[in-house]
Amino acid sequence: MNEGCLKPIEIHAPNGSMINPNYPAAVISGNTEVSQAIADTLYGALGVIAGSQGTMTNFVYGNARIQNYETICGGTGAGEGFDGASAVHSHMTNTRMTDPEVLETRFPVRVEEFSIRKGSGGHGKWSGGNGITRRLRFLEEMTATVLSSHRQVPPHGAAGGDAGQSGENHVERADGTVVRLKGNDEALMAPGDIFVMNTPGGGGYGKDETK
Repeated sequence: MNEGCLKPIEIHAPNGSMINPNYPAAVISGNTEVSQAIADTLYGALGVIAGSQGTMTNFVYGNARIQNYETICGGTGAGEGFDGASAVHSHMTNTRMTDPEVLETRFPVRVEEFSIRKGSGGHGKWSGGNGITRRLRFLEEMTATVLSSHRQVPPHGAAGGDAGQSGENHVERADGTVVRLKGNDEALMAPGDIFVMNTPGGGGYGKDETK
């Protein structure tokens, strides 16, 4: 934090609010999800940037023998004079993805796909960044849990720009069955099953006059 940058700012966090809850209110993911909502709300109120993916798409899987925790990247919002970035973390950015070669060596999984989700960023004079598609095949029975936001409400556009696309989670069973998951959900993964995450794109900024 830059020295003195918060001196002119007064923060109000009323008792009982989402960011200052009273016991026994349920609380979770303040660092990874609530912080995202706060940042996007502040930027949106100031009108300086469209909504980013607004989540870290927390992904945990394991069994009695092994466990792993990943956070998955997405798109950032556009602003005046610049497009959003694709396939990055936004606002809360202190984690790094494990290289596929390392992941597949340490855990009984295979990274089937890790690609930019083209077209998921919102259109505008400046376009939002794209989210990603991540497909992870399990080679051993495990429980997989995902905690993610913006699976129903898309990241907002700004100054006339379009919203980014919402994210989506599902499981592709080895027998071809597809199981749709909620933003916060879990699934028992059998060998051969694939967990698929499509993360949100960022919102666009400014009206696209070419439409």
